[in-house]
Amino acid sequence: MPLLIDSRRLDVSHPIARILQLHPQIKERAKELTSQPVQVFGPKGFLYVQQRELAVTTPNDSSISVLGSEDATTCHIVVLRHTGSGATCLAHCDGSDTEKEVADIIEAVKSLSKTTEGRLELHLVGGFIDERRLSQQLSRQLLKTFDSHSEDIHLVTFCVTDLNDRIDDGIHLPVIYGIAVNVKTGEICKAKFQDHQPDEDLRSAYILAGGNMVNIYDPKAEQLNIGPYSWTPFPNIDFWLEQEDEQILVCFSTSPAAEPPHVIHHLRSALTFLKDNPYPNTALFPNGKPRSYKKKDDGQWQRV
Repeated sequence: MPLLIDSRRLDVSHPIARILQLHPQIKERAKELTSQPVQVFGPKGFLYVQQRELAVTTPNDSSISVLGSEDATTCHIVVLRHTGSGATCLAHCDGSDTEKEVADIIEAVKSLSKTTEGRLELHLVGGFIDERRLSQQLSRQLLKTFDSHSEDIHLVTFCVTDLNDRIDDGIHLPVIYGIAVNVKTGEICKAKFQDHQPDEDLRSAYILAGGNMVNIYDPKAEQLNIGPYSWTPFPNIDFWLEQEDEQILVCFSTSPAAEPPHVIHHLRSALTFLKDNPYPNTALFPNGKPRSYKKKDDGQWQRV
């Protein structure tokens, strides 16, 4: 019985509205999460996960106690945790390759879970009622893909699409843009983050250049590893940098009207990085090695 809610098999062939009728407790849990105040996290003990990234660690990690991600509109943030080992993975999924991403998430947690005690618990947060119905499509993709695996996975939080939607001045927006998970306790919460480092522009540029989801953290070495990445020169980069903010959002966002205000600066900065680094191999990754970082006591990342 791969995907369960309160130990009952979830029939993922049902429309989401029917799933909520059959399992009303999921709707109540989503309401509890959306009604929380937003918690703000600084850099100490924190690891930020960008779009198309995942990170996994355990409660034994002396450097990282919180994993988090934000700026999710149609994207979904996925947390999978093994209650026995405490191994916890957070991933920011955008539907680019859901089958591989889910397989990587499950394998990442299983690789750190050597005990037979406990169970796999799943939290899905993100999306809203967007015009292109991309959120709804991703919600269903994730449910079906997790259900297709042989492991029993218990769906604890399902705060997606309709359950994460609000209307502001006639425009549909997500209630929750970001979440954090406490690796020690497994608690998840609405969150904002003061720190998206290290190498924020490099990591964003990799996404714009079409990169696949990557695992960015080595929990045994307590070390964050970026790359090595490669891409070809981004086409028409000067043209894109000359465009108005609205045009950039329309072309590079799945939901331009729902993006937080800082996202346009984030996109321009990543595009500028691609212009300045058309061939990243030698300049950014000497000898084909990743850019590796460890946490300092003050929470800042230090290049190894």
